[in-house]
Amino acid sequence: MKNNSSFITLALKGMAMGIAEVIPGVSGGTIAFITGIYEKLLNTIKAFHPSLIGTFKKEGVGGVWENINGTFLVTLLIGMATGVVVGVFGVTHLLETYPEMLWAFFFGLIISSAIFIGKQVEGWGLKEILALLFGTAVAYYITVASPAQGNEALWFVFLSGVIAISALILPGISGSFILLLMGMYSFIIPTVKTALKTFDSESLITVGTFAIGCLVGLMTFSRVLSWTFKNYKNITLALLTGFMLGSLNKLWPWRNVLSTRINSKGIEVPFIEESVLPNNYNGEPYLVAVVICMIIGFLSVFIIEKLGTSNK
Repeated sequence: MKNNSSFITLALKGMAMGIAEVIPGVSGGTIAFITGIYEKLLNTIKAFHPSLIGTFKKEGVGGVWENINGTFLVTLLIGMATGVVVGVFGVTHLLETYPEMLWAFFFGLIISSAIFIGKQVEGWGLKEILALLFGTAVAYYITVASPAQGNEALWFVFLSGVIAISALILPGISGSFILLLMGMYSFIIPTVKTALKTFDSESLITVGTFAIGCLVGLMTFSRVLSWTFKNYKNITLALLTGFMLGSLNKLWPWRNVLSTRINSKGIEVPFIEESVLPNNYNGEPYLVAVVICMIIGFLSVFIIEKLGTSNK
């Protein structure tokens, strides 16, 4: 009974991570961090190494399964896959129908995520403060700079996967947010949705290329991140906290569209936007609903943290 409970709990954590990876503004790595499985996840990813060939020769499939923590990994992946499907269909629908409320939820979510990550810094000295300010400045500059228009060529789709997957193991940076900055979010998410619904060959090739990029990025970045956290943990966490704070401009619920572009599906989508106050918003601001959603988003991280602590 306890094993079944642990399986379900881990699958739900994976589902939360999967949904987070679809949301522009919250990181799957952050969810792993606050639910208490981050270190275990990082060690599991690092276990994928050429030395597994020797392990297979000596100990067989069982030895490899134990080395990669197979039960943990498969359970988590099942949950994540479910979360991605739910996120792709749910988030895209909400973005089309209730964008102000959804962005408000993201805004609250990323504020509480920044607070949570910042609390992990063991002592704020000059280096940590400078890292925080630098991360904030860089992220804010990216949000106000003209966003990339994106490139639907397969090589760029692959590169997008390599870069965006960093969020899976990097608390504080959202893979979907990175896709937004690269101009690829409005292409990748609808393509995944099309592939899941119609199994269209062109969409499947694109999704497959993106997945390969994710795999390459995951194997590479896990080792870099492990070294960074081992040698510069406080500075790294402070930098990530700053990055989240600086990115809030991109998640502001009231943004007027200054220019648009046509995506690969022939749909007109926002290209350059400007954050404004509710009274200057070109549309219905839904002030009360937006504030409520912002509060719900803010509280969500702390609720997840409590659940993670109680289920450790």
